[in-house]
Amino acid sequence: MSHSYLQLTQVSIEFPTDNGPYIALDNVNLAIAEKEFISLIGHSGCGKSTVLNIVAGMHQATRGGVLLEDKEVNQPGPDRAVVFQNHSLLPWLTSYGNVELAVKQVFKQNKSKPEMHDWIMHNLELVNMTHAKDKLPSEISGGMKQRVGIARALAMEPKVLLMDEPFGALDALTRAHLQDSLMDIHSNLGNTVIMITHDVDEAVLLSDRIIMMTNGPSATIGSILNIELERPRKRLDLADNEQFNHYRAEVLKFLHEKQTKIAA
Repeated sequence: MSHSYLQLTQVSIEFPTDNGPYIALDNVNLAIAEKEFISLIGHSGCGKSTVLNIVAGMHQATRGGVLLEDKEVNQPGPDRAVVFQNHSLLPWLTSYGNVELAVKQVFKQNKSKPEMHDWIMHNLELVNMTHAKDKLPSEISGGMKQRVGIARALAMEPKVLLMDEPFGALDALTRAHLQDSLMDIHSNLGNTVIMITHDVDEAVLLSDRIIMMTNGPSATIGSILNIELERPRKRLDLADNEQFNHYRAEVLKFLHEKQTKIAA
């Protein structure tokens, strides 16, 4: 695994405020391998979403920068697709229409109409949503909306899938189903994934590495935990797995130490 597929080098960002510049991130360095699944975890306000937004090209780093396959990232592009916590589907379009929008944007020049149709259906199938292709967002559940959001992102064939707490608003059962789906999709497609989560079990279950962020302002990477659990991973097998529980405890300990600092 080459560790220079996606490279964040000395990334710092400050935002102007009435009280002078606010330094959100300071000197973030991270090399991510192709096909790697990375989770970012840390307390609210530690700059996780800011890191994601810089990789997505929605924010510009004040210092340092991001390279994807040795090309500088300085604006949004279809090679990096984002899945947000609120599905952000267009309410007047069906599930099919929402995915179609992304497909047309990316493949209008090089796929025929029938090819685009097959590709849309293929991506809805990946997330088990072909049965609801003609339904509007208002007619489907939160978990189903999130599936359509993931299908739309995957349909762009991104090199990097960026997920900002994609399952944060869902009930535990739906969340578990979607985590399992995401593991299947990742093993089949081999996308590089960066996911923000507040859920420690989710981070350990899904990730190759967990990036633990220090508190803001001037947040940076506090610690990196390598998760050496064999794939495919089954949640029930891991419930009483000693190694799984050790990783879980490591992350909780890190978060607790940072929480104590906030309280102090």
